[in-house]
Amino acid sequence: MGIIAKGAKCNIEGCDKDGVRSLNVGRVEAAGLRVSTKSKKAVLCREHYKEWKKETKQDREVERARYDRF
Repeated sequence: MGIIAKGAKCNIEGCDKDGVRSLNVGRVEAAGLRVSTKSKKAVLCREHYKEWKKETKQDREVERARYDRF
């Protein structure tokens, strides 16, 4: 059973909504979101996950292109 299934709340400062995704804290902080946890995983609610996706879209495309083989 994962931390989301246990009912974890969003770890972004000032947010207390239910979490839907958990990501590495370093990746979340690199996107400019302020995390209020000391663990290795950050829990994000739907709105903050969407914001994280928008901020890291280009980085993730470059990362995927590195592994694409034609």
